[in-house]
Amino acid sequence: MILGLNQPLDGGFKKKILARALAKIEMMESTISVVSSKALLTLFGACDQHLRRIRNALGVSITVRDGRIHIAGPELDVAKATETLERLQACASRLGALSPDDVTRVLHGVQNGQSFGEHPSIEVFRAGRPIRARSEGQARYLEAIEQNDIVMCSGPAGTGKTYLAVAMAVAALKRESIRKIVLVRPAVEAGESLGFLPGDLQAKINPYLRPLLDALHEMMDHDLIARYTEEDVIEVIPLAYMRGRTLNEAFIILDEAQNTTVSQMKMFLTRMGAGSKIVASGDVSQIDLPPKVKSGLVDALARLHGIDGIGAVKLGASDIVRHPLVQRIVDAYERK
Repeated sequence: MILGLNQPLDGGFKKKILARALAKIEMMESTISVVSSKALLTLFGACDQHLRRIRNALGVSITVRDGRIHIAGPELDVAKATETLERLQACASRLGALSPDDVTRVLHGVQNGQSFGEHPSIEVFRAGRPIRARSEGQARYLEAIEQNDIVMCSGPAGTGKTYLAVAMAVAALKRESIRKIVLVRPAVEAGESLGFLPGDLQAKINPYLRPLLDALHEMMDHDLIARYTEEDVIEVIPLAYMRGRTLNEAFIILDEAQNTTVSQMKMFLTRMGAGSKIVASGDVSQIDLPPKVKSGLVDALARLHGIDGIGAVKLGASDIVRHPLVQRIVDAYERK
């Protein structure tokens, strides 16, 4: 049946025509200049792996013609893809390379409307890939550590709570603003009994303190860590061994702080001496304390709120910088 010009159309057909018209109106193209073929290879990644991720995530067409990147698709998606590529181009220019993590961070930030800033790198002993905030939440965390003597941070796994705190401690030791780093962790088993562990004290507590040591080894050479440990410049101890001490000119980090009791947290915070700084971090969604025992981190966040000199930072799923699946896992558990 052929419809006349003045014949009324049914509602479904009208919607289809309107949708097609809107799609045509919203389609657009954007271009980005490319400095060199080497810069293009860095930006797109080996075998165009970065390019494919951006295409798949944003649903746009990306091609290269005459030394320029051409992006085509719906207007909003083209704008996001353009911003993503420009941010990655600036990142590649600054770092000399791009990792899949860099692409994940920038892409996620653009998709969620996060602002981007140039966060200065943290100077540690080991040269190599610079350590810096990779999200706005992490930037707030580092700023809080710089501006406060005590900082409490809560957030899900993979947000860099421990890693960034250790980096700030190592940087402070390098510039000699502190004399000692103390890494502390409560010896609480994560839902399973480990039974009797053989060996001396260090061998018994080493499994609990391994995450802190892993972060430390990424920022300092093994020989330097061994020398500083022998000279008591770096101390890695379980929380129970903090009682009765006063630590001056020290950077003290309490990891897994959600597994402290209220009395343990009070004991820990009051070990602080002159010229010292404390960071207590943990994930309040993964508390391994017995039922009906209140978490010291949860209590401290509420009890000490608003006290001058004490900062509190809450990181979220958007600050996760591990494998992209970690963020999806955290989101799935939070929805439940």
